[in-house]
Parts: sequence; structure tokens; C-alpha cells
Amino acid sequence: MEKQVLESSEERTFQYQDSLPPLPVPPLDESLSKYLDSVKPFLNQEEYQRTEDIVKKFENGIGKELHQKLLERAKTRRNWLEDWWLNVAYLDLRISTQINCNMGGPGPYIEHCWPPKEGTQIERACVNIWHTLKYWELLRAEKVPIERSGNAVLDMSQFRMLFNTCKVPGITRDSLCNYFKTVTEGECPSHLVVLCRGRVFAFDAIHEGNMLTAPEISRQLTYIQKRCHSEPDGPGLSALTSNERTKWAEIRDYLISLDPKNLAHLEKIQQSLFVVSLDDSSPHATPEDYTEIMRLGLAGDPTVRWGDKSYNSIFFSNGTSSAFCDHSPFDAMALITMLASAEQKIIENEGKWKGSDKVRDIPWPEELIFTLDQKIINEIERTKETYYEKVSDLQLACYAFTSFGKALIKKRKLHPDTFVQLALQLAYYKCHGRPGCCYETAMTRRFYHGRTETIRPCTMEAVDWCKSMLDHSATNYERLQLMHAAFAKHNRMRKDCENGRGFDRHLLGLLLIAQEQGLPVPELFVDPAFTASGGGGNFVLSTSLTGYTRFSGCALPMVHHGYGFFYAIRDDRIVVLCSSWKSCPETSAEVLCRTLFQCFQDVLQLTGEVFYHYLLV
Repeated sequence: MEKQVLESSEERTFQYQDSLPPLPVPPLDESLSKYLDSVKPFLNQEEYQRTEDIVKKFENGIGKELHQKLLERAKTRRNWLEDWWLNVAYLDLRISTQINCNMGGPGPYIEHCWPPKEGTQIERACVNIWHTLKYWELLRAEKVPIERSGNAVLDMSQFRMLFNTCKVPGITRDSLCNYFKTVTEGECPSHLVVLCRGRVFAFDAIHEGNMLTAPEISRQLTYIQKRCHSEPDGPGLSALTSNERTKWAEIRDYLISLDPKNLAHLEKIQQSLFVVSLDDSSPHATPEDYTEIMRLGLAGDPTVRWGDKSYNSIFFSNGTSSAFCDHSPFDAMALITMLASAEQKIIENEGKWKGSDKVRDIPWPEELIFTLDQKIINEIERTKETYYEKVSDLQLACYAFTSFGKALIKKRKLHPDTFVQLALQLAYYKCHGRPGCCYETAMTRRFYHGRTETIRPCTMEAVDWCKSMLDHSATNYERLQLMHAAFAKHNRMRKDCENGRGFDRHLLGLLLIAQEQGLPVPELFVDPAFTASGGGGNFVLSTSLTGYTRFSGCALPMVHHGYGFFYAIRDDRIVVLCSSWKSCPETSAEVLCRTLFQCFQDVLQLTGEVFYHYLLV
């Protein structure tokens, strides 16, 4: 009897979805006041006066009307932003989303079970895949623990998108296809797709009701690898996913018109659990330098990744690995939770397979052979050329700062995330001699289908502190006072954003309502201050904390003269991943990283002096 009670009281992954609060619409005056505050670092007195007048006019005029309409919309939707955000941030984009939006990150296994070693690609891949499949099984059974922030339950809907999910290109807007189902909802596709040397294979991960074991997965991957290494390379059709979206949509339609089998193959890829990429590269890697894995994971061979798939698990020939994901269905934290969970199991088993070595007589993988003509073959070649030209302009730096990490920062009574953000503001100021408008991701998952809000770390408080750090006449006491003010401001902003009181998404909503109503774009959004402070996707620093696990990832800068900057904070180190474009003469990911590491020391030293002063007192 007791056992039954226990089972029924066990939490199910998605059980609280329907009881989560709706995403709130913040008060208009509050959002506009915060917006005005955020533009100050980028304007002189006269410019600020002009912007203030524009904001006041907006607040008392068209803004009030648009805000009312937004409140009306919010009455009929539990998340007024959801559809808009998916479309505006992702599905409406016409540039190559694989290059510009996808995210990826190196597997940290080299730090414990799996140092780089030639000849281990298949052996490690099958163990890794098996643990990932176990996570899919847990998710299907709704046994993945519900995440919380303090006592607040977090929305788990993004976890449904980790598997069996793919973006499909459209002429003017892409669409997201998700085939995942929990056990109670019904059957769910259970095959994997494997890409190797330009060829595409598929095999089922379930045989006669039981999941394949690691030795059975190894049998399938070995078969694929042997064939690909002894026969000519395939056409590399998956490179087409790196195309501009409308172009890819047109080619896809043409491909389907050549042979109905082509559509069946495309659907098989779309429905698959995830894509396994067997990459022939052998990236150099150390626990302090993941740059090469990062580069090949994010911008490697386009014929062994399906850019539209929610998850590509890439395995290199020296046993290192990387993740590569379409960003539209989920944010990095859902993926990192899954990867960290699988990694924990891999560590518990010392990176080895400890189950049965018995291999059943399962069907061999099926090769998906597409019917192509010269037009498609030429298009694949042209796309690859364009892709390699674009990614050769990319500078990536991925290093671990190992002097200290979260443990020491918390000992100084500082918030680790704010510590990194303010050090980054200082590093940017040192490199560029001016404040850098900055986007930091805040999570809004305590609301129904919540995703993200923008924290703007470049505040007047941060700028005043940066100036004091570079001013030789300032005393450490003054610097510290200013630093504490900057810290307090940042911590306040984070809390507001997580509680649905940010302003960037609110302003976006007001702009989109105006567009839907066919109204002219309000002056607020064409004011130079809007762009100068980062509005409209113009942030020079595009940043995100990827959490406190061993996993981290990276995406590309939002603007050509900017940086993509991502970081994972661990007890003893801070792992930083930075991207910039080589063709921009004023930015360098390498220089920013080096400068930042020095700023980490400077900030700690500043807090240390006073810290010890207090101890002495």
C-alpha cells in the first residue's frame, strides 16, 4: 500500500505545466523609465534630453494605446510573447541560421574519462549515445526531475523539444516540427540518423521493445564507418541546411519534386531522435583550451551536421566531442541539463560500458539515398564554398581562467554572474575606450512557456566604476563604493527580469502590436538612442551564463563589430567562450579574453584589499 502511495505522489516532469502563471505585461511607465536609464551611458546631455522627450511623448500618446492592446492580447494567451518571439527571433530570419544563430559547445569529457585518443571515436560515441537515449526514455516516462528556482517551479516545455525536433525551411518563414511524445501520449519515433563522409544513414534505437545497448550501437556505427571509409564519399546533402533560408526552402521543394522518396528521407531526418555526426577531424584540446573543438563544433564540416536539427551530437576521430543545435526550439539551459545528467552517468561508469556484451541480430542501418540531379549537386558545391568562406572569417577563443572560480567569489560575498559581467564591462572599456552595450540572457521560465528576457549590464553605475578603475587619481575605497553600487544595480535588474519585470520584450511587444495594426513605427524605435543602446538586436556584447556545470557553449556575435561572449562558472575556474569576426578591425576575441582574465584579477584584488581590511578591523 505504502509503495503505491509513493508512486502516485512522485512528481512527473510536465505535471505543473498547466498551473504555471501566465507571462505578465509590466507597467508601461516602469518599462519606459528603465529603458531611459539604460540609454544614458551612450548619450550626451543634449541627446539624452531629446530621447527623454520622445519617450514622454510615446508614454502619453501612441504608447498608451499600444500598451492597452498588449494587455488585451495577454488576456487571451498564457504567454503573450511566445509566438511572436519564435517568429521574430528565429523563424522569420532569412540569413543562414546555421551560421548566425545555431549554438554549440565542446564536450568536457577530456577532463575526466576520455582524454583525446585516436581510434576511440566509435567506442566513446556508443557509450555517450546510450546515456543520451536513457535520458530520452526518462523524459518519455516523465521522470526527468522538475527544475526549480528557489521554491518556484520552472517551465519544462523546452525539454519536449530536445529530441525528435527539426526546423523546416519556408519561403518567408520556417516552421518547427516536433514529434516527441511521452509514453502516455503515445508512440514516438525512435530512430537515429548518422551522418558520415557526406552520406546519411538511419537505424532504430529500439529493437523488439528494448533499447539498443552500447555494444549494439557500436555494431551499427562500425558498419556505417567501415562502409564510408571503403566506398566513395556521398554528395553531402546536409550542407544545404547552411544556406540562406529562402534559398534552402526553394532547393528543398525542388528536391522533393525530383522524387517522392526524397520527401520520405527528409521526413525521416526531421523525425529522428537526434543526429549523430561522425567527423574525421581530430581537434587539439586541453582542459584549459577548448578553442579547436569549439571551432569545429560550431563551424566545422557542413556535410556531417543537419543545421536544422535540434541536436547534433558530433564525435571527432580522436574521441573528443561537441554539441551543435538549432536555437529556435530551446535555450541552452535545457540542453545543458540533459548533457550534464548524461555526463554524470558516464563518470559514474568511468566512461566504460558495464552492461551486457550480448549483441542481438538487429537490422543493419539503412542508407538514405537521395535522388539528385546536376542542379542540386552544383548547389551543394556552391553552398559549401559560401559556408567555408563565411566561417573562415570567424575568430573563436575558448579558454579556462584557472586562478579562481565560484568558491572564492562567493567567499567575497559577491554574485558570481555579476562578477563576470562587470569584469567584462571593464575589459570592453579597456579594449575600446568606451562603454559596450550588452545583452545578458535572463531566464523567465517561472512563467508558462517562458524563455528569456534581456538584462542590460552596461549601466551608468558600471560605467562610473569602469572609469574609476582606469583613473589613477581614484582611491581603492572610491572604486569599491562604485563597484558595490554597480553590483547592487545588476543584481536588482536580474531579479526584475526573472520576475517578468524586464523591459526589452515589453518594448518588442509594443512595436509588434503597432506593426500588426498597420501603424507607422513609433519614433521611439527609430531614435538613434534605441540602436546605440542595443535595441533591435544591436548589442555589441551578446552574452550568457551557461550555468555552473562543466558544459558551456557559444554562438556568434549579434553585430559585425561585436562579440558573442559566453561563460560557465565552476568552483575553481571560469570557462570563457568568445567569438568575433576577423574582418572587423576593431574586435578580437583573443584580446578581449586576455584583457578579461586580467580584469578578473583586478576585481578580486580590489575586493581583497578591503576584505582583509575588514578582517583586521
